[in-house]
Amino acid sequence: MFNRWKKSKMVTEDPPVNKLSSARLNMFFFAAFVIFSILIFRLAFVQFVEGPELTYMETSRNTKDIPLAPVRGPIYDATGEVALAYSVPVQSLYVMLYEDYSRGARQEEARELADDLAGVFQQFNPGDPEQPDAEEIIKRLDLESQKAHGYTPRLVKSDLNTQEIAYFMEKKAEYPGAMVLEENVRRYDPDGVAVQAIGYTREFKGQQQNSEKYKKIGEAEATERDPGLRYTQQENVGVDGLEFQYQEVLRGRSGYQSIDINARNLPEGAMEQTPPQKGYSLVSTINKEVQLAAQEAITDELRRLPKAVTGYAVAMEVDTGNVVAMASMPDYDPNDWDYDKIKFVYRNGTMASFPPDDSRKKAESVVLLGSVIKPLSVLIGLKEGLFTAGQTYFDQGYAILGKDGRQVKNSHSAYNGHITARRAIEKSSNAFMIDMVGKRLLNKYGSVEGINKWDEYMKDFGLGVSTGVDLPGEFLGRLEYKEDHESGLTRLAFASFGQQAKYTTLQLAQYTTMLANKGKRMEPHLVKEIRDANGNVVKKIQPKVLNEVEFADAYWNEVHRGMVTKVSSFDGFAYDFARKTGTSEQGTGPNKKENGVFIAFAPRDNPKLAVAVVVPEGGFGSVSAAPVARKIFDAYDEVYGLNGIPKGKKDAEQQ
Repeated sequence: MFNRWKKSKMVTEDPPVNKLSSARLNMFFFAAFVIFSILIFRLAFVQFVEGPELTYMETSRNTKDIPLAPVRGPIYDATGEVALAYSVPVQSLYVMLYEDYSRGARQEEARELADDLAGVFQQFNPGDPEQPDAEEIIKRLDLESQKAHGYTPRLVKSDLNTQEIAYFMEKKAEYPGAMVLEENVRRYDPDGVAVQAIGYTREFKGQQQNSEKYKKIGEAEATERDPGLRYTQQENVGVDGLEFQYQEVLRGRSGYQSIDINARNLPEGAMEQTPPQKGYSLVSTINKEVQLAAQEAITDELRRLPKAVTGYAVAMEVDTGNVVAMASMPDYDPNDWDYDKIKFVYRNGTMASFPPDDSRKKAESVVLLGSVIKPLSVLIGLKEGLFTAGQTYFDQGYAILGKDGRQVKNSHSAYNGHITARRAIEKSSNAFMIDMVGKRLLNKYGSVEGINKWDEYMKDFGLGVSTGVDLPGEFLGRLEYKEDHESGLTRLAFASFGQQAKYTTLQLAQYTTMLANKGKRMEPHLVKEIRDANGNVVKKIQPKVLNEVEFADAYWNEVHRGMVTKVSSFDGFAYDFARKTGTSEQGTGPNKKENGVFIAFAPRDNPKLAVAVVVPEGGFGSVSAAPVARKIFDAYDEVYGLNGIPKGKKDAEQQ
């Protein structure tokens, strides 16, 4: 090819001009000129003639995504089958305002619509006590757009019945702005299972002032580009308990309605809808049967005790940290929210500090621990070399503090004679703890360092620090031994037998778990699984050791052997178990209050469950708190088996 082209070029260097080709080329250039001229003219026309109109259309029309509340995921009990919180679909009537109905004749049209809708509601659902009348419907239509943008659909009525739904679907052409949309309302187990731990939901509107989490969400709304993450003011959000703690997990994604709006902020054209997505579900560690047993046991005791009005219990598995029961009584019905009725009981008293009434004349939900601290006092004494396991102490019924000879007595001024550390736990000797622990710790380290050393041990056992629980609003404790209104001797002496710090029932349960497993501080948690909308497990919560303390095994055994206080409510109990009663005192004279406290774990040699019970103003722990613990252990044994074999299943097999 190359050779032929080269040869041809050499033979014909100046070919003659083709007149036909030249004419065609001229025609091509002329056509291009005409087309180019037309384009120039069209661009000029668009810019100078149609430009203002197109600019107005560009600036006056916009597409808005109106969020639709997501479907909140359920919260199950430990079986994964019993829903403690769940969402129920309901049909709601919304009205889209395509015109400005705030004045003149349009306002009259809106009033006619309100009268019409009120008549329909009255016709098909006359017995509804919350039936909106025409005036209420006008308020909900928000004609002045004070509560929502002009393009936002107005909620007129929720939870339509089947007749109302059928009517508006059939008469759709007569109500061009009306829409029947599916929404969800939150419901809770009617038996009222661990309601303070599960929590509750409220409208997002107003929560920004009460929660840093929702404040940040509200501030991010203006720049949030993902419509699935946008919140509506009417959307229900978690306010307490697991509902709040796992808000982002449970919420799901918002749906949205896309619609064009004009310069007046009113909708134009048809609306396109993207449905919301269901949130993930939680499988809690709370077992409904064990939880109800705890709640009923506390309620029974409160009926029997003359002064007590509240009671708290936490049952925690020793190896896993699973909280199988968390009872704060009295509780409330989250399906019938009335703040005035529940304002003194809606808080979770097992982990929060609050008075049961507004006068503070009653005992708080956190109390002094009393004698249940004595196993730890003995551990500290043994670890610090303040005494040995076999060393005896002569307990004459009291200890003497200071140069003035102040006597601090045992309960009932009990005379115990010569006792060892183990016997001091069993007999609950205040005198032993003061003379052998409090005073000797002071002598070894001095006032300031002695108190710091005590505080260090307390925190190692989860007393005075966060337990790490997956719930909001945890109270860390009130450490009175760190306040310098009394001498170091007095503070350490009284701290040694449980009269210088207040802790929550949850902290007490974590401490009991450490006594049971010999030093591992397990993180308590109330959720063990997170599942997607199809029921697939997306996350398992694994046991977590927060910290571990090292004591000689002989020290642990000595303490465990001392935890044998006699409690009649455990007569006939099938397992050997470790326990300690406590009766903490607050106030003096006529204002003196005695709080019942009890801790236990079972079985003693292979512990499965640790239980802590606090009954403010319940009197002796052996009388007020121990019976509650017994019923919790029995319920756990029935469902899970304290020896690994559920008693209920075993009984069924024997039958």
